[in-house]
Amino acid sequence: MSKISKLFKGSSSSSSKSKHHRSKGGPSPQEAIHKLRETEEMLTKKQEYLEKRIEQEIAIAKKHGTKNKRAALQALKRKKRLEQQLTQIDGTLSTIEFQREALENSHTNTEVLKNMGYAAKAMKQVHENMDIDKIDDLMQDITEQQDVAQEISEAISRPFGETFDEDELLAELAELEQEDLEENLKTMGGLPSVPSSRLPSARPSQPTKKRVEDDDDMRMLASWAT
Repeated sequence: MSKISKLFKGSSSSSSKSKHHRSKGGPSPQEAIHKLRETEEMLTKKQEYLEKRIEQEIAIAKKHGTKNKRAALQALKRKKRLEQQLTQIDGTLSTIEFQREALENSHTNTEVLKNMGYAAKAMKQVHENMDIDKIDDLMQDITEQQDVAQEISEAISRPFGETFDEDELLAELAELEQEDLEENLKTMGGLPSVPSSRLPSARPSQPTKKRVEDDDDMRMLASWAT
């Protein structure tokens, strides 16, 4: 077996061992997200470097221009290669960002489901210590005690002693007022008598002085008009 075959065999065996080790343990979501963020930072720095290099190559091409076409063309070729690398990095960054967001969402959903499972188990444990029949009996006892408390309140608020009809008391009060009125009339000698003779009619009032003067003025105006 050649050395190259041994080398590839050794690398393949070590690669299979590392894959088996990773599949057994596997990175946690936090570790994977952290690695992706580090990769994003590295590629972002590479972007900034390539952009500066592109600006430098453009400056070199402008500097030589038509004086040294060979140097200017070489600078433009380097610029094109740098632009291709920059485009590839842009696509890689988009893919890594999408993968990181998907992993973060999956991790969040996993944590949410885990917490909901804990809550469901806790609720189940609480309900296991509850008896529905006992709860019904307890609510029935509470209702009965509320009824007893209401009866006690009504009994306490009831007035003591004899009770009287208010209508009868008002009627008796009216009789007393009538008797008092009759006594007052007797003390005053009764009601005044109505006169039997006819009262003289009032004389018509004499016309006032102002009205007589107004009539004279009207007659004077009538004589002038004729």
